[in-house]
Amino acid sequence: MSEIVLTLPDNFAEEAEANGLLKPEFIESLLRAEIRRRRVNKLFAAADRLADLDLPTLTEAEVEAEITTARQSRRPSDASRS
Repeated sequence: MSEIVLTLPDNFAEEAEANGLLKPEFIESLLRAEIRRRRVNKLFAAADRLADLDLPTLTEAEVEAEITTARQSRRPSDASRS
């Protein structure tokens, strides 16, 4: 377990304490929520970067050809079957 020391103005610390905001459970939940929010933001930023790449769109025939090639490369060759 880690211990963190906060330096706050007295009046602010007193008000936060009076409202139960300095309890370890509350601070932990606050930090967890912020970490989760930042992860989601990073995920959306990555999705935005991918969308901006302007990659060519494959036709249905091209997709089917890619799938067929991938499947064939995973199958054992005729020589290894005997």
